[in-house]
Amino acid sequence: MRGKTQKWLDRLRQSDHALVLLFVFSALEATIVPIPLELVLIPYMLLERQRIWLLATIALAGCLTGALAGYWIGLGLFDSAGQWLIEATGATEQFEQFRQTLQEEGFFALFMVGVTPVPFQVAMLAAGATDYPLGWFMLAAGLSRGIRYYGLALLVLMFGEQATEIWRRHSTTVGVSLLAIFVLTLILNFL
Repeated sequence: MRGKTQKWLDRLRQSDHALVLLFVFSALEATIVPIPLELVLIPYMLLERQRIWLLATIALAGCLTGALAGYWIGLGLFDSAGQWLIEATGATEQFEQFRQTLQEEGFFALFMVGVTPVPFQVAMLAAGATDYPLGWFMLAAGLSRGIRYYGLALLVLMFGEQATEIWRRHSTTVGVSLLAIFVLTLILNFL
């Protein structure tokens, strides 16, 4: 890891509020900060391997909290706050495309957002704006982001320092592979 990043992560780890900050970072990444949480989460997991599953769980909880907030913005405040958020993140075209995909594909479209490069902000606002059922939205977000964060933990445990580079170069491939492993595991367990 680079010097400044290492120092920053060391300060974060030593903070009494480290886990709360991870939760907040994850919630912000899900709502208004279009910077991937993985840039912080992977190095943090590398330094805290003994708590790696806890870190993944906290990242997931923060993400789902942010997703719920974004859903409610899309549902009740889309014309003001939701539209502003889409424009602020530069995702107007992606939003319109995803809204159409969501209406056609539903749950699967939401699920795939968690493992593909479509900004999560687009999905949650579209789900709220189209009044997509909240329970199905949260299930799709929880499953897909769970696969993402627990998959990152597994990647870190298996590949160590190389996990950051693997994720940076192949995030879509890694995400889809983790999804395939998850689906295959479900199929094998229910046969």
